[in-house]
Amino acid sequence: MAPKVLISDSLSDAAVQIFRDRGIDVTFEPGLGKDKDRLADVIGQYDGLAIRSATKVTEKLLDRATNLKVVGRAGIGTDNIDKDAASRRGVIVMNTPFGNMITTAEHAIAMMFAVARQIPEANTSTHAGKWEKSRFMGVELSGKTLGVIGAGNIGGIVCDRARALRMKVVAYDPFLSEDRATKLGVEKVELDDLLARADFITLHVPLTEQTKNILSAESIAKTKPGVRIINCARGGLVDEAALAEALKSGHVAGAAFDVFAEEPATNSPLFNLPNVVVTPHLGAATTEAQENVALQVAEQMSDYLLTGAVTNALNMPSVTAEEAKVMGPWVKVAEHLGAFVGQMTNEPLKAIEIIYNGSVASMNLEALNCSAIAGVMKATNPDVNMVSAPVVARERGVEISTTHQDKSGAFDGYIKLVVKTATRERSIAGTVFSDGKPRFIQIKGINIDAEVGAHMLYTTNHDEPGIIGTLGVTMGENGVNIANFTLGRSDRGKDAIALLYLDDQPEAAVLDKLRATGLFQNVSPLRFNV
Repeated sequence: MAPKVLISDSLSDAAVQIFRDRGIDVTFEPGLGKDKDRLADVIGQYDGLAIRSATKVTEKLLDRATNLKVVGRAGIGTDNIDKDAASRRGVIVMNTPFGNMITTAEHAIAMMFAVARQIPEANTSTHAGKWEKSRFMGVELSGKTLGVIGAGNIGGIVCDRARALRMKVVAYDPFLSEDRATKLGVEKVELDDLLARADFITLHVPLTEQTKNILSAESIAKTKPGVRIINCARGGLVDEAALAEALKSGHVAGAAFDVFAEEPATNSPLFNLPNVVVTPHLGAATTEAQENVALQVAEQMSDYLLTGAVTNALNMPSVTAEEAKVMGPWVKVAEHLGAFVGQMTNEPLKAIEIIYNGSVASMNLEALNCSAIAGVMKATNPDVNMVSAPVVARERGVEISTTHQDKSGAFDGYIKLVVKTATRERSIAGTVFSDGKPRFIQIKGINIDAEVGAHMLYTTNHDEPGIIGTLGVTMGENGVNIANFTLGRSDRGKDAIALLYLDDQPEAAVLDKLRATGLFQNVSPLRFNV
């Protein structure tokens, strides 16, 4: 029987035809995604669901999707999909991360022009029969300094376009290497330097705990007077209320926003201010981009349903059905190792080395590599998946290498991950025990045996009495329960580490109390997708 796919949002006719040409039984109901009840009534009939942003794939809907094997999102954003619930039910979530990069970059450039020349306001004035030529005095882009916050895929395209406009480009990106900056033709700078020098600032980073309100009131105050700010990336990167005050005071000369902290944005501090250009999240809204992502998702879903091939999956590596059963636990080990060092590293990566020892060295190492690299890169870019992570790493000048070793030591097989920056090297190793659960077995060359949990705390210290008590008492006094506690040291009186598996993530104040004791060189909360 042919696989059945439901398309519940608007996809192009060409995408629908791809399914049909591949022998897929496809139902095309582009308005169904907005009718939650009717969608829930029919979803149990289908093996695949192709969507854009209107359909909400919730845990409740997945409960009714008894035959569903794959959800394909035509586009990059998957906020409308409960990926954890999908993973628990064995449903693969795919997206199309590269289909709208040019479109989004071009929208940022268009918004820059619009705010530089006050085009929307001038257009409205002229349509009203006015001729206010002297009112709309603009500025040229040529010769100005553009500050790009985030020089990844889209940010890199913006850099290229801006240089063609004869702009000087400075970029802030902790993971941008000097080699990559040279290839882009930009100057790599720290954030404060960018704020002080840029005539225009454009943001191209994902929304994470580190990037939320990266342009806060404090940051905006550091900007060059007369700066113009463009955000076509994610709402929440800029404190809109603080920016509104800076616009009113004249410190910021203009702003252009395509994204907002709350969407749909029916009210924002930026609305109705002079020389503020706003659009309703149109970054990917071009005919070409919409067609590209629709065709890509149709091909990807068809490949999976007909052959088992997995491409651009957010919750599964690219492995065959035969490999998946054996490799599943090792894929998680690789991801956890990457997530550990990714969260611990806050400077540009130079190299990632992955060492496979023993039985694991004969597995599908490409999938394991992708999982490890994705774990590292997700710390700063949550949108990265196992297919796009190696591409992102290469674009940022990160050297990837692998080493195979015969069995050595006490374990039948293990994976060791080594991450190098300009100033330091971090290493961590892990294995799979007989119960199928991943374990950390070595950090910084210190042997341990640590179960991996969703919330963990990593500390380093000089080996001395009182560390266990301090950690236990501080957690207990602040209502944080310790599920597991692992210690290790290089030798008596030398370097020591602790890895705590916690029921909940400790608040910042708890971590500050530990740091204030002066006993620890490092106190780092960690999160893992277990």
